[in-house]
Amino acid sequence: MAVSGTTASTAPRLDEAQQPSTEGIQLRSGSRLARESIELLSSMRFAITLLSVICIASVIGTVVKQHEPAVNYVNQFGPFWARFFVALGLDAIYSAWWFLLILAFLVLSTSLCIARNLPKILVDLRTYKEHLRASSLRSFHHRAEGRLELPREAALAHVSALLAASGWRARAQQRSGGVPGGESAGVMIAARKGAVNKLGYLSAHGAIVLVCIGGLFDGDLVVRAQMALQGKSAFGGGSIPATVPAEHVLSEANPTYRGNLFVAERDRSGTAVINLRDGVVLQPLPFEVELRKFIVEYYETGMPKLFASEVLIHDRDTGAVTPATIRVNQPAIHRGVAIYQSSFDDGGSALQIKAWPLAGSGRQPFELEGKVGSSQSLSAPGSGEPLKLELTGLRAINVENLAPSESAGATDVRAVDLRQSLDKHLGSGAANGKDKKLSNIGPSFSYKLRDASGQAREYSNYMLPVMLDGQSVFLAGVRENPSDAFRYLRIPADENGSLEGFMRLRGALADPALRAQAVHRYVQLAVPADKPELAQQLEVSARRALGLFSGAEPAVEGKPASAGLQALSDFLEANVPAAERERTSGVLVRILGGTLFELMNLARERDGLKPLAAGDTTQAFMTQALMSLSDSVHYPAPALLMLGGFEQRQASVFQVTRAPGKTLVYLGCALLIIGVFSMLYVRERRLWVWLEADDQGGTHVRTALSSTRQTMDTDREFEQWRDALLPGPTPQPAGVSSR
Repeated sequence: MAVSGTTASTAPRLDEAQQPSTEGIQLRSGSRLARESIELLSSMRFAITLLSVICIASVIGTVVKQHEPAVNYVNQFGPFWARFFVALGLDAIYSAWWFLLILAFLVLSTSLCIARNLPKILVDLRTYKEHLRASSLRSFHHRAEGRLELPREAALAHVSALLAASGWRARAQQRSGGVPGGESAGVMIAARKGAVNKLGYLSAHGAIVLVCIGGLFDGDLVVRAQMALQGKSAFGGGSIPATVPAEHVLSEANPTYRGNLFVAERDRSGTAVINLRDGVVLQPLPFEVELRKFIVEYYETGMPKLFASEVLIHDRDTGAVTPATIRVNQPAIHRGVAIYQSSFDDGGSALQIKAWPLAGSGRQPFELEGKVGSSQSLSAPGSGEPLKLELTGLRAINVENLAPSESAGATDVRAVDLRQSLDKHLGSGAANGKDKKLSNIGPSFSYKLRDASGQAREYSNYMLPVMLDGQSVFLAGVRENPSDAFRYLRIPADENGSLEGFMRLRGALADPALRAQAVHRYVQLAVPADKPELAQQLEVSARRALGLFSGAEPAVEGKPASAGLQALSDFLEANVPAAERERTSGVLVRILGGTLFELMNLARERDGLKPLAAGDTTQAFMTQALMSLSDSVHYPAPALLMLGGFEQRQASVFQVTRAPGKTLVYLGCALLIIGVFSMLYVRERRLWVWLEADDQGGTHVRTALSSTRQTMDTDREFEQWRDALLPGPTPQPAGVSSR
């Protein structure tokens, strides 16, 4: 404990520890606008306001999905709000100009707050405030007075020992007195604890600055600045990296970036794609990544539980090859670039496709081959203008909930829009009850058919038949927009589990000669030979029903011919009174079912197969076939593409990151923890003890304590100090409380 000697009669009065100011820097020179701007920017209230705005913006960025296609926002929020969100940058909020501007102002404001309070805090850390007047100690909340039976020098040593034992850092000031109107001679001891509380203020505010600077440095701000300085621009993507012009390729010396690297099995790549709001740019890496093997394991629900990549990292400069295994949250780091396992995709699997024509009477499929990601022309017999076939994906397994529905008996099995029934069995919305029956229903592949105008529909077809509602069916899905759910066409599988039976029936339905034979055979089997007049009427009805269903004749004279059950409905509305339609429709459907059964057997006989035997299995097949034939008329494709075989080739999607700012962010997080704990759990306390010799050879003692926060702990600490300093009952001057 240092001791200094002075005559102190003008020391300032202080009853509480000084806190950092929330006001801004107040300049005494310059224009009024400049002074007010500096005061606003450097005020703590302004910094807190900016921090609140950033928190609100971050909440919006969490609620609104980021970097989604524009059509997704239109479908979710409508055209007006979608344009509004895009204009404000809410679809890419963390790279929006206004968000980065607020972040920059927060850095500036917080830095000015630190600069304003740092000199005061440094001065306060070096000051013990031993110049305090002895009389001012009576104005403190925590105060006490008493007497020690010790001379003043012995009392000074005694107090110094108590302070040192309690962890106080102290300084003493000898006062000689003798000044007229001043205090008498004595010793003022000033001590302090918890000075780290003020350092916590600097630590917390410095943490905000470091985190913001690190975030700005590791965001796309540096990438865009580099693009502006070097004349680079973004492009729409979709090109081979080797053919991309140089104005879309960044420098390999780029100090910070975050991009995606797509690598297929048995392939290698060294160019990452950086996604920006207005397109993409390419980032060459100082190495190439070769994917030797991709490993994926699944839960019983079909969700991946583990995927990892065994890679070789080829250094461009040294030629060294480094093997590594990259897993989720276990990146490989090479030359300061972290390689994370982000996701996986198809790497160009080879597909063997069997295409069934849907136009005309053709029933023989033709073969197609292609790779996922490739495109080719598709021209089915009788389809007219060719379409562009784009193979977009392959899923080797599809685990779905096939638990029986409680209302399976009442399910509408009409084929095109099966949303009500299939939603109970397929997809993530399968919440039809507590019971689940998870099954792998086999591979599926997806593709698009694009017309000459560029419009495309997306298709998703399953390779194997699926048992739904007691019937084995093939599922062929179609949707107009990526945001829509697939609508599935159910096609019954024949006795061999193939599409041939259904396609045979469909081809026969388009053959006029076979239709006529089927009608004749049906009439012969349904009407006794002795009732020729009934046979003639039934033949007319059967021919009309089959002709309407096949689309061979119009339902209404003068209008284009339709097909399927819709054609029968149009015919009934145009020719049958409303009161008779229900009964007549039932008769027509029974006649139609009978003629289709005979048509099926005629087609099988033509191909050298045995006719179908009557029974429940045949009845279920024919019922589903009737519905499927009706709705396949509206299937928007000239051919039905089914997966015949495939050779899967996986690909890994890596996220490559060079983030030097993360060191600042980590340091800022550590400082923030230290600062918050220091400010919340550490109390700065100051203690004063005045020692003055009395006339009886003892020492009069006066002590006071101040703290940044008045708590029960402060009360308890002062009571312990008072009891240690002044043990036993001590006389108090009149009107003075020990508390």
